[in-house]
Amino acid sequence: MRTEDVLAAIATGLWRWDNASGMVTLDGEAARLLGLPAEPVVLPEVSVRSRFHPVDWNEINGIVNLAVAEGTLAEARLRIMDVDGRVLRTVRSRSKPLESRSADGRVDYELIGTIQEIAEPQPGTTAAHTPITGDWRRSREAFLLDAGRALAEARSTAEVLRVAASLSMPGFSPDGLAVFGVAGERLSIIGHHGHDPGDEEPFTDMLLETDYPAAEVVRTGRAIYLATPEDYKRRFPATWPLAQRFDRVSWAFLPLTVAGRTMGAWMAAFKHPASFSPDERSVLTTVARMLAQALQRAGVAESERELTTGLQRSMMPQLGPEIPGMQIAARYVPTGGGLQVGGDWYDMIPLPSGRFALVIGDVQGHDVRAAGLMGQLRIAVRAYASEGHRPDAVLSRASRFLAGLCTSQDSDPYEDAGTGMGPGPGADLDADFQSPRFATCLYVECDPKTGMLEVARAGHPDPAIRMTDGTVLMRPTAGGLPLGIVPDTDYPTTRFTLEPGETMMLCTDGLIETGGHDLDTGWARLRAVLESDTHGSGGAPEPEGAGAGHFRPPHLERLADLLVQAVHGPSSHHTTGPLADRREDDIAVVLLSREGEECGCGTPLTHPARPARRTVLTVAQAEPERIAGARRQVRDLLHDWADADQVDSAVLMVSEMVTNVLTHTDGDALLVAEAVGELGARRLRVEVADGSDELPHKRHPGEMSSSGRGVLLMEMLADSWGVDPQGEGKSIWFELHEQSKTDSDPVV
Repeated sequence: MRTEDVLAAIATGLWRWDNASGMVTLDGEAARLLGLPAEPVVLPEVSVRSRFHPVDWNEINGIVNLAVAEGTLAEARLRIMDVDGRVLRTVRSRSKPLESRSADGRVDYELIGTIQEIAEPQPGTTAAHTPITGDWRRSREAFLLDAGRALAEARSTAEVLRVAASLSMPGFSPDGLAVFGVAGERLSIIGHHGHDPGDEEPFTDMLLETDYPAAEVVRTGRAIYLATPEDYKRRFPATWPLAQRFDRVSWAFLPLTVAGRTMGAWMAAFKHPASFSPDERSVLTTVARMLAQALQRAGVAESERELTTGLQRSMMPQLGPEIPGMQIAARYVPTGGGLQVGGDWYDMIPLPSGRFALVIGDVQGHDVRAAGLMGQLRIAVRAYASEGHRPDAVLSRASRFLAGLCTSQDSDPYEDAGTGMGPGPGADLDADFQSPRFATCLYVECDPKTGMLEVARAGHPDPAIRMTDGTVLMRPTAGGLPLGIVPDTDYPTTRFTLEPGETMMLCTDGLIETGGHDLDTGWARLRAVLESDTHGSGGAPEPEGAGAGHFRPPHLERLADLLVQAVHGPSSHHTTGPLADRREDDIAVVLLSREGEECGCGTPLTHPARPARRTVLTVAQAEPERIAGARRQVRDLLHDWADADQVDSAVLMVSEMVTNVLTHTDGDALLVAEAVGELGARRLRVEVADGSDELPHKRHPGEMSSSGRGVLLMEMLADSWGVDPQGEGKSIWFELHEQSKTDSDPVV
């Protein structure tokens, strides 16, 4: 009798799998077992692979690779599928990988082995359902590693339940899963898989005294295995009718235990008989432990998220009711690590005078203590403002409050406790938690009727103003030390007007410096966003008759989103700053817009005239370094001026005029610069006022003289200039007409 006849009599076929060529050779019996005509055939690998169940194919791949590495037999159990995806039969494959060398010298292998049909257990029997893979222990270890990694990466209860539902246990995958939780003396369903919606109703609110397997598991902390429906009916007759309708034949109920406390139960139900051998029980027990730990971690993470979210919501106020003539938008983005809380805050405070105040600040640090101090400081600032104090008085009182608050925490009440001979338990506290903290703050009192702003600043970045034509200027303001450093600190007040259609931006340094930027490069990044017209109201087209270069008014909510996206969006990773690291910090930003003809409230432009640009700046006698700020203000005001030489001339004359005031008078210099007209034909007028009645006059300085050329410069560079006496003091002014000098100068 031939060997082929013997193998065919016992339903065993032969196959040869050449991995190098990707071809598979089958005898007649092997072809029949794979659902093909019962005759020898040579097929490409893809045709044979389509006959295997996808899960089994993934498992046999790993088994073969391991057998190649170890030089052992590769044994696996495989389900054969038809073209409609139905399981035809189950076969066992045993093969030996043999190393082969191709013509080009590449080392590969081919499998030579057998395929044998396996009879499945009949319904109603207790025959063990053998594993899909032949090497049980090897598959079990691989499964547990994959399951442990997937459960460890789950960050929420829903993710844990999804992972649990997708677990494919080697050889005895359950068809139904359920996770039970405990609330007081009641059992409830946390999640389930393999059941229809509504099937959980009888189990959602069940007393722990109920004669139900999951309830008993929670009460005793011991697993329950029910291999047959008879076992279930005999042990739990009262609740058997609840389980009978699901057509399962085997059940495993395991405790979910963490640190000795049973927090719930896990049910795995099977439609095929399961004997629950010691190996199978070991796998189920291990999965239950990993599932319990994953659920606990997810619960802790969700509690932390709920806590931090509630903390943020309680500390971040609402912007309150609408203010006639004004629009306000704000954003807060916590730092990317830790508890997602920090020391940044903003607030809008109604004042007794009918005005309102905008406050933005940043407490040092990104931890829980910074968040706590922020909450206390915000409440204190709101209380001082509500009493009707002026901006400087509000910040002075807030500085004393923060300094006293931090000082009271410097001493540890538990230090030297007990014996008095050394540090007590409090000495182990984090030193940073007891260290003094400071805070920066910007306080703006606003009159919605006139747009008058009174600003007091404590070490905080200056506000930025977006003018009606889209030009953005930093608005220098007088300021003092951050809050909490020196209790008795004076905070001078700066006054200016927010014109109709203009928008003011207040922000913390996180918006500027996040992404490795410093103050200069960070402001350049934000200025590009503020000056763009992509955040116009609703994306409406330019109105007819508007000249080229007209900007649409900003829609504040859209603008706020764009500012945050510029720092935290995908593009921010490609626009890192000059610093090496990407420093992460909290972000708070507040936008205030005064409504007007071009306010951003959706009102269309009604005339083509380009709005004026205007800036006002005071340079005090005690702050000569602010002359550089005055030069920068003028240069930013003329950022799109046609003639760069005229810009340099204007900056030079402003520097000379302000310096003369500080040098030859005892008062401060008030700079007012305004540019009006259409692009290419604008007029710049700059006035510098002081309190002295002494008029400037032309002098003829010597060659080595360091002063006396101010009037000469004005005559040479300005299109027109003059001196206007005022009630107290005088105002020196000059005008430049865009490109007029270039057009009129003769060619020499």
